[in-house]
Amino acid sequence: MQADQLNERTEIVRRFNRFYTRQIGVLHEHLLDSAFSLTEVRILYELAHQAQLTSADLCRELGLNAGYLSRVIAGFEKQGLIAKTRSPTDARAVQLQLTEQGQRTLAPLVDASRREVAAMLERLPPTAQQELVNAMGQIQGLLGEPSPSYLLRNPQPGDMGWIIHRQAMLYAQEYGWNNEYEALVAEILAKFVREFDPARERCWIAEKDGKIIGSIFIVRQDDTTAKLRLLYVDPCARGLGIGSRLVDECLRFSRQAGYTKMVLWTNSILTDARRIYDKAGFQLVEEEAHHSFGKDLVGQVLARDL
Repeated sequence: MQADQLNERTEIVRRFNRFYTRQIGVLHEHLLDSAFSLTEVRILYELAHQAQLTSADLCRELGLNAGYLSRVIAGFEKQGLIAKTRSPTDARAVQLQLTEQGQRTLAPLVDASRREVAAMLERLPPTAQQELVNAMGQIQGLLGEPSPSYLLRNPQPGDMGWIIHRQAMLYAQEYGWNNEYEALVAEILAKFVREFDPARERCWIAEKDGKIIGSIFIVRQDDTTAKLRLLYVDPCARGLGIGSRLVDECLRFSRQAGYTKMVLWTNSILTDARRIYDKAGFQLVEEEAHHSFGKDLVGQVLARDL
């Protein structure tokens, strides 16, 4: 009886796989009518969103055969999509990174993929969309992969006030900052709302089960430079990868908007945020001690090219 049940469930899973692959279009010979397979695009995507990856890292992250990956990397290098550099810490290791041409090649594929999924979701009412996302999270969790089970959305009325409130509370509770920080956040968001340029600025709200659990902003510093501001992840949602996802969205949007550089200001005490920025390829360009928010702090300016 158990064998019969297992066989029946196996067929249900296989039937679902066939259904879902038809939905997302991955049965096409080339992804999104491009010259690349799904696996090749996954490799490009990982290189775009993680700094200092080696071929061994990619094999481990994506479960790829080393020989197959070596052939793909050679092809990408020949097309000018990736560049190789020696690791500064291990002369035997070669790090891979996307070239500007590689970034330009990947960007429309990512956007096309997002549009396809968005079009699929738009056929459903909002409640059904959330049910679908929750069901996907359950599948990931049952199969052993922690699922973020959250969505990113545009800000709605009331969100800015919520962000001011939560930022002020969090930094008071965790770092003892006073209401000078609350005033700073309020000033930043008032300027964002009053002078908002949708072509060059953006806010993302992370939401889980109807509750806001994160947010981030991109604002224009000058014609070529985007500024990342006010990364926030609620304590209840830490460990889900939300911070990295929000930073990735900022990088993607800023490249699309025509920026060539991104900067941000943080403080050395914010070590969790700094790890996210380091992973995303930001580097320290300036550091200065200051007294703000009732504390002696070390401010840091980080930057990276896009």
